[in-house]
Amino acid sequence: MKRLGVIGTMVWDTIHRGLDLPVEEWGGIAYSLVGRDLAPRANQFLNQLTHRSRQARFVEVPQPNNRVVLHYQSSVRRTECLSGGVPGWNWQELGPMVRDLDALYLNFISGWELTLETARCLRQGFSGPAYADLHSLFLGMQHDGLRVPQPLADPGGWLSCFDVVQLNEDEMRRLGADPMTTAAMALGSGVRLLVVTVGPRGAVYFSPPLAPLPMVRGSEPRPAGLAQGPIQTARVPAPPTAEDGDPTGCGDAFGATLCARLLAGVPIEQALRDANACGARNFATRGAGGLRESLRGGITVP
Repeated sequence: MKRLGVIGTMVWDTIHRGLDLPVEEWGGIAYSLVGRDLAPRANQFLNQLTHRSRQARFVEVPQPNNRVVLHYQSSVRRTECLSGGVPGWNWQELGPMVRDLDALYLNFISGWELTLETARCLRQGFSGPAYADLHSLFLGMQHDGLRVPQPLADPGGWLSCFDVVQLNEDEMRRLGADPMTTAAMALGSGVRLLVVTVGPRGAVYFSPPLAPLPMVRGSEPRPAGLAQGPIQTARVPAPPTAEDGDPTGCGDAFGATLCARLLAGVPIEQALRDANACGARNFATRGAGGLRESLRGGITVP
């Protein structure tokens, strides 16, 4: 049985949409650091999950758990305020925990789960493939906790740490005005697959010409410089959805599905279709409480 490690942050979400009553429940990711104040509830949540290792656990820290308050102005625009103090990993802590894993899925929920130095240590010290959703690396935080867009410092350095990288459309623009130039930079840094989610229009991917499966790493050296030859790219459309849904976590459901399908050896475009379908099902489910049942089997490797 292959072992997939998941790195991110559990957050307690409060979601406001229009005149509806706010929804409060877990957001973020299913394996991470968790604050002591919510540790019992987090472990109860973890114990309800299937397809997890018996050794899977949360690491409790003394700081208060991260909490996010979301106010939606539309299905794609929102404000986000973060409080809490769960710190990121350093390599001395993380290294022993990943050494017996076959692959990693990283989702930057707070944006400080890893520093670039730790990500580089992970790249050097972990031999398996790594998938990363860079989302919150593009978010700074004001003194009142409001998350605001920020540029990604040393994008080439970050991109060189992962085999598959997921961005959304706004984040892609922050890396450069021309998508093909940005894609060439990413692929030249060693990324094997760059995926850009474009909301209800689906996802666009960029990969090197005649690329092998992106979540299978061998002993070949990682490429240096800009990608050579024509870049393979296409948009894979998403299935239609109702206009009024809950977009919270759609990118997370998309990424987890895509990572699992790629690890199962599914071709890129089919894996993207599966990920789009899972994101659409997430949009139709308000909050995370009933999401596991509606997605059962959809984010696990068959």
